[in-house]
Amino acid sequence: MEVTATVVGEGEQTISLPDDADYAALCRELGYSPHEVTVLVDESPVPEDAPIEADRVRVLRLVAGG
Repeated sequence: MEVTATVVGEGEQTISLPDDADYAALCRELGYSPHEVTVLVDESPVPEDAPIEADRVRVLRLVAGG
């Protein structure tokens, strides 16, 4: 399957993944840990272990600091 991911502030990438991939696999393919980002489908966050069911997603990098 192909998924187009828009990483907010960085641009858009089209990623090829196995049909049974989850959102954590998408994050890793983009070069992020699933704990560093939130994946949004139709502007709603999705669990990292959910199977990918969308062909377009937004990826929001999380910022942590002290």
